[in-house]
Amino acid sequence: MQFELSHKIFNTVCQVADNKKLEAYVVGGFVRDLILKRDNKDIDFVVVGSGIELACDVARAMNPKIEVTQYKNYGTAMFRVGDMDFEFVGARKESYNRDSRNPIVEDGTLADDQNRRDFTINAMAISVNRATFGQLIDPFDGVGDIERKIIRTPLDPDITFSDDPLRMMRAIRFATQLGFQIEENAFESIKRNAERLTILSRERINDELNKIILTKRPSVGFKLLALTGLLKYVLPELDALRGVDIKEGRKHKDNFYHTIEVLDNISKTTGDLWLRWAALLHDIAKPVVIKYDSTLGWTLHGHEYLGSQWIPKLFKRLRMPTNAKMKYVQKLVGLHMRPIVLAQEIVTDSAIRRLLFEAGDDIDDLMLLCDADITSKNPDKVTRYLKNYQLVRRKLVEIEEKDRIRNFQPPVSGEQIMEHFNLPPCKAVGDLKDAIKDAILEGTIGNTFDEAWAYMLKTAETLGIERQI
Repeated sequence: MQFELSHKIFNTVCQVADNKKLEAYVVGGFVRDLILKRDNKDIDFVVVGSGIELACDVARAMNPKIEVTQYKNYGTAMFRVGDMDFEFVGARKESYNRDSRNPIVEDGTLADDQNRRDFTINAMAISVNRATFGQLIDPFDGVGDIERKIIRTPLDPDITFSDDPLRMMRAIRFATQLGFQIEENAFESIKRNAERLTILSRERINDELNKIILTKRPSVGFKLLALTGLLKYVLPELDALRGVDIKEGRKHKDNFYHTIEVLDNISKTTGDLWLRWAALLHDIAKPVVIKYDSTLGWTLHGHEYLGSQWIPKLFKRLRMPTNAKMKYVQKLVGLHMRPIVLAQEIVTDSAIRRLLFEAGDDIDDLMLLCDADITSKNPDKVTRYLKNYQLVRRKLVEIEEKDRIRNFQPPVSGEQIMEHFNLPPCKAVGDLKDAIKDAILEGTIGNTFDEAWAYMLKTAETLGIERQI
């Protein structure tokens, strides 16, 4: 099979490699995506020789100003041109110690390099030497596996997955991204080797997990994680949601399948990773709070509050950012029931004001999450919820236009209160600030300085707070 390689870098690599009498190939994901007709901004080259030396020579031939990043311990080098990344590595063979994720690397041939690849669809190479330019080298029938839509390992899957357990996560990620099936022997091997995931750094796992979350239908990946036994090592809180509870003949839905359906729903409307994480984690505390009452049935009181309390520790354990991204997820998890409750009751202005105040600029994302959370199979119930949500949305717009509550700060500051009453920072100042805030949110006064100041003076008199001499 012959391929046309149009990017100018291929001719440059060809000229440089031929001049140095080196075998050079484009390999891996670029070849796979070329066959699948998918865009790929990362191009990897394998050279039988020094990858670093070839990278430097190619970069110099393209533009002497290009900066090449070298990883001498791994024999790799890379550089960027425009929006494309080019990586060069010397052909190598690897062997592993069972208790380490770091391979012992030796120089090797193209065949050695293809043998160490994770999957047949990633083990193909295309020559970029002049004599064989564009010729495909496909020793494991990767083209056939693409046609059959199969994820299969080049060698014994037990060896492949035990050597580098991240390949188990990658198998599931590729199956999810491409809509492929994991070949049966590989699937069973993942189940046997699932515990090997524990030797990996959390950052490597997260990288694959985030790629699964960002796919078109992430539920496919999470079902595979659950079925292979990887989920309990990746995200045990999500694994704990699995199963249907039954008491006195009354069932409570499987919260795991509900959660990944919510994730699929939100994925239709946003590509934001952290909004998708909020969907994934919104019900994680349900197994702790779920109770059954013969009169009320199943209850889940406070799961949103408890779930939000878990988020900081969970993010820290998973080595995820504990910055504004974490706080955003925590906020959405904590508030996700509020619009649902409003949609079931009479929507009061004060309830809308409080929701706007607490959600701030994230109110629109919160409403998207609540839309996605409707997974009922009862069409009448879904229609009713969606209709009520439209009412909530309309009220949100009306109240915001009238009262400017989103992210508001009370118009009378703590400093102004202290100055007027000649007070140091103390409980009385906080009480007055809270009173003003609550009065605005309840609609007792408008969100203006004059009304807030008058209300503060009246409240101070009621509470016996006097100006200090």
